[in-house]
Amino acid sequence: MQSLRILILALAFFGFAPEEGCLSVSAAELETPAGISEHATAVATGVAHVEEHSGILPKASLLLDTKYFKINNSMAITWTVALGLILLARMATANMKDVPSGLQNFWEWIVESLYTFLKDIVGAELVRKTFWFSATIFIFILFTNWFGLIPGVGSIGWGVPDASGHLHHISTPILRGGNADLNMTSAMALTFFACWFGWSIQANGVGGFIKHIFGYPGDATGIAKLLLSLVFVAVGLLELFSIAFRPVSLSFRLFGNIFAGENLLEAMAMLGGTYFGWLLPLPFYFMELIVGFVQALVFMLLTAIFTALMCQHSEEHESGGHKQGHEEGHGAKAASH
Repeated sequence: MQSLRILILALAFFGFAPEEGCLSVSAAELETPAGISEHATAVATGVAHVEEHSGILPKASLLLDTKYFKINNSMAITWTVALGLILLARMATANMKDVPSGLQNFWEWIVESLYTFLKDIVGAELVRKTFWFSATIFIFILFTNWFGLIPGVGSIGWGVPDASGHLHHISTPILRGGNADLNMTSAMALTFFACWFGWSIQANGVGGFIKHIFGYPGDATGIAKLLLSLVFVAVGLLELFSIAFRPVSLSFRLFGNIFAGENLLEAMAMLGGTYFGWLLPLPFYFMELIVGFVQALVFMLLTAIFTALMCQHSEEHESGGHKQGHEEGHGAKAASH
């Protein structure tokens, strides 16, 4: 674990060689008017490039590009957060006590609060099946969002200086908010979609899954049943589009809010100038702390609700049938007496 942490830090700080935006000129070139003109054009082009992309670029910058894999600055921060959470969890559970304190008390409070909260939404049976995913995704998104607000994240790296030699914008930061990368949010959304499909098949079966989407649940007969069945087939096709679009909406919602927040903080820092650049973003900084929590909560809630819409009805049916059979058994027993 220690060697892996050192490797990640080494890749983050030393694995990238800046190539883009580095302007150089030799002394021989400057001896001729043509060389001076070409150099001035290159500087002007670099400055125009900075002005055109004054905000944070949507694409994460590469820190390491090998033949087999690539590492960008958003991957580095997500790995750091994941390793930090694993280490904290190991420390909290290394010496478990009946009366918790310190880290153990903190983690137990988080887990119990999330479990009770989700139990009231999706029910006791479903929360036992899906809690591992819901709690993990909430904690990971929350700490990734907050880690991206640490001073230095997004503001230490490489950029293109202007004509006077001043660097006003970091175009290639060493670290960048993990959820400001659409690849990261899409990966989490697609992981949920795969889990949702497995839970749905487990709860309903293949036939029940298809019936839940296309089937007519009413008691009509004859032509009315046929017409309503056709209507429900059409509604089922729309539902398929809705289900297929859920990973897109989940990923873009989280990415859009976090990416917009990072650009907002940078814009406020630029408006503050040299001396008050740290003061103007402060209100927005605390707002982003709230946004980071809300977005983690929204992502978890939507995944829980999407799962409950497909799986909860079968559990209620089973529990209702068990209860009805139990009451009928008591009634038969009373009648026999």
